[in-house]
Amino acid sequence: MAVVAPPRSCRDHYHYQPPFHKTTHKPTVKRYLRSILIPKTNLSLSAQTHLTNSLSLTNSSTHRLSLPQEIAQLCESKENLAGALSLLHEDSKHVAFDSAQKAEAMSVLLQACGRHKDIEIGRQVHQMVWGSTQFRNDFVLNTRIITMYSVCGFPSDSQSVFDQLERKNLYQWNALISGYTRNELWYEAMCVFFELITITDHRPDNFTFPCVIKACGGLLDVDLGQAVHGMAVKMGLVFDVFLGNALTAMYGRCGAVDEAEILFEHMPEKNLVSWNSMLCGFSENGFSQKCLDFFRKIFESEEIFPDAVTLVTILPVCAVEGEVKMGRMLHGFVVKLGLIQESKVNNALMDMYSKFGFLFEAQLLFSKNQSKTVVTWNAIIGGYSRGGDVCGTFDLLQKMQMDSENIQGNEVTLLNVLPVCIEKSELLRVKELHGYSLRHGFQRDELLVNAFIAAYSKCGSLSSAEHVFYGMDNKTVSSWNALIGGCAQNGDSSNAIDLYLQMTYSGLDPDWFTIGSILLACAHLKSQQCGKQIHGFVLRNGLETDAFISISLLSLYIQSGKPLSARVLFDMMEDRSLVSWNAMIAGYSQNGLPNEALNLFRQMLSHEIQPYEIAIMSVLGACSQLSALKQGKETHCFALKTHLSEDKFVGCSIIDMYAKSGSIEQSKKVFDQLKEKDVATWTVLIAGYGIHGYGKQAIELLEKMQQLGSNPDSFTFIGILMACCHAGLVDEGLKYFNEMQTLHGIEPKLEHFACLVDTLGRAGRFDVALELVAEMPMEPDAKIWSSLLSSCRVYSEMDLGKEVSEKLLELEPNKAENYVLVSNLFANSGKWDDVRKVRERMKKIGLRKDVGCSWIEVGGKMYNFIVGDQMQLESEDIRDMWRQLEEKIRGIGYIPDTSTVLHQLRDEEKVEILRGHSEKLAISFGLLKTTKGVTLRVCKNLRICGDCHNAIKLVSKVADREIIVRDNKRFHHFRDGFCSCGDYW
Repeated sequence: MAVVAPPRSCRDHYHYQPPFHKTTHKPTVKRYLRSILIPKTNLSLSAQTHLTNSLSLTNSSTHRLSLPQEIAQLCESKENLAGALSLLHEDSKHVAFDSAQKAEAMSVLLQACGRHKDIEIGRQVHQMVWGSTQFRNDFVLNTRIITMYSVCGFPSDSQSVFDQLERKNLYQWNALISGYTRNELWYEAMCVFFELITITDHRPDNFTFPCVIKACGGLLDVDLGQAVHGMAVKMGLVFDVFLGNALTAMYGRCGAVDEAEILFEHMPEKNLVSWNSMLCGFSENGFSQKCLDFFRKIFESEEIFPDAVTLVTILPVCAVEGEVKMGRMLHGFVVKLGLIQESKVNNALMDMYSKFGFLFEAQLLFSKNQSKTVVTWNAIIGGYSRGGDVCGTFDLLQKMQMDSENIQGNEVTLLNVLPVCIEKSELLRVKELHGYSLRHGFQRDELLVNAFIAAYSKCGSLSSAEHVFYGMDNKTVSSWNALIGGCAQNGDSSNAIDLYLQMTYSGLDPDWFTIGSILLACAHLKSQQCGKQIHGFVLRNGLETDAFISISLLSLYIQSGKPLSARVLFDMMEDRSLVSWNAMIAGYSQNGLPNEALNLFRQMLSHEIQPYEIAIMSVLGACSQLSALKQGKETHCFALKTHLSEDKFVGCSIIDMYAKSGSIEQSKKVFDQLKEKDVATWTVLIAGYGIHGYGKQAIELLEKMQQLGSNPDSFTFIGILMACCHAGLVDEGLKYFNEMQTLHGIEPKLEHFACLVDTLGRAGRFDVALELVAEMPMEPDAKIWSSLLSSCRVYSEMDLGKEVSEKLLELEPNKAENYVLVSNLFANSGKWDDVRKVRERMKKIGLRKDVGCSWIEVGGKMYNFIVGDQMQLESEDIRDMWRQLEEKIRGIGYIPDTSTVLHQLRDEEKVEILRGHSEKLAISFGLLKTTKGVTLRVCKNLRICGDCHNAIKLVSKVADREIIVRDNKRFHHFRDGFCSCGDYW
């Protein structure tokens, strides 16, 4: 069948519109600006030609507009389309109008209906055309009708018109394929194409192929695209620039970037669309750096000049890569080109600045935008949301709804707002957003539904999250992940594991996010068995190389108390990220392995890896555990040099390190230098005063904190109650315990009760302590009974001690420390038979008493001593030193307190045991190795005994040294024969 060319140009109408604007030649900025600023007429080329001829005739005679001209004028506004239709109906009054003019006029009106999306007027024009025997089979008009329906979003009507045509040429086939492609009905477009090449004699041309190739890209079917590409090559059309651009875009969209690049290099003719297609392909497939390099090449070409589409493509890439300098340069470029009011360009600039974190610049662009769309609002809302500004985000959302343009939020708006809802206080807002999405029919958007599940979970309403989840018709892996992740992150770890099992039973395979969430749940449960099963799944499926999963496995073993297993996994990592180093260092510190944490930190620095705040905090925590003041100072200096000390969490860690290293004065100095002090900062120093026994100073700090407008929280009161306990301030402790509830509305937790019970027990006020225990809203834990038992031994409360012992051993029957406390209770009263029974019970269970151990830092190195230590190279010198010290302190009143040796031995044997106590060995070593005037800082793993306490007081006098001893409860500052505790500990 021959292809009959219509009398008027159809080429202009269904000319293929590639994914970017066509730009053929813009060698200079002037010509470029001229090309984009000069308005274009809406008439087709043939209409313009006909209008020119008609105008020349009418100007020379009647000076009257032709019918197509009148219709064109009316069609400039949507409101006048009905008037244009009426004018067509009245054409009988205009005898001068011939059939050609009328056909041209109907063609113009059909185009206007498509442009203004006025389907009702379009249908009436369709009826007018088909109601006329003269125009019923007009190729051009029928092509216009098919196109009008597809442009208005009614491709099924286009198909209906097409099916009723008696004769069809290639133009109608192209219009139908183009219509399906325009409406993203990719499969239907391909079906029509296959029909074209199989049942007709028409040969697809350079208008057919671009539409078909775009459909292949929409289907993400690169094989099908390659087949169509081959067909175009055989037909000799591959050198057409529009076809080449379509192929480039298709390969890029299908992820075949290499093929797109090869095709681009071999294109004989390239225009700006070609370059934009490549930029888009690189950007969409994550080749950000390659995209930037390719963009720079555009400037090397003399004939190609970037346009708005180029900028809209490259600006998000700058945001992803953090290319602030290039982003600012492009902003200036946009201003010079006069594109700043171009909506898409302005939105892209706003989005870029907001992702850089430059909200001031983004807000400035937003305020100057005179034609805000929902995309504009989404860009600025997303910026505030990413910055975590809850108030700013919702304030913008409210302003958008109140805007005079009556802009309604869409799915993207909600997706931008929901991530900022992470606290329980935001639950009501999440519900309001959920209601809005239901009213506007957004509930079918999977991404949005998943976002609501995550938001409800983060806001603590897991029941609402489950309600949304179980209301979904089709649950994908992402949907399960949203709920599993929500449960894992909000403490419902058992439910997370149950959901994981349900998901696998439903036939869905977990992905890396699922595995990460389940590992988190196992870590919270400290379930090594479950964690190992997941680890096995990871290994079987080759997921161990995923950085996220590797870190999750590390966290699992660390939180399960298996730092050695975590270290094995860490050492096996081929590419250790900064996060993995941080996790491992923090893991060592959290599991009571401070030396290992410090050693790994040194390795990290030797690998030239710059630590962040979390690593510094972990190292400071390790120094705190060891009371390693010198290493703590070095870490403090490092934090100052790298500007990490400006972080408030690091600042708190520095204050805590100095306090726990025995330098409370330095701790206060750092506190005073902080520009901003929050509740946590005050609390750390209050707790520091507490462990040093400076109860009055802690109270003064609390009062000052409140005067300056900071309200204490639950942790602050734990610190102040602890301070009152160590300083023997019983009445003050009772006062603050009551104020916490009455003035601040803080319900006491188990830790608060434990502090107060310990305070009362140390003061011998057992009646009040027991009354408090009886009134507690929760069951007392082992710590409470343990502190009471210690006080019973001090005050020889044997009967109460026996009752407390039974409760303690019932709660924690496998803890050696508890049996030691019970044994000491009996030994203190000389009940050696009961002592033997307790020790035999310990032996039967397989428990051993912790060996007394002390350590001292000398010259930046830690030296450890255990009770009766004979293994030190200088042990004889150490013992000689203590004998000399003992001789001196006996001269000023020292008498060994053998009652502290709770063994049935002779006094001489008890005295010899006392001489071997680890803290005495550490102090003797310190005096041997340090010069006069140097403060000795000793740490001990157990509570200091009465004999050592008395002896060290006197040693501080005869040696003229300050000696600071940190036992497992508090600090003792010995100076001139006195201790800071006032002999109350």
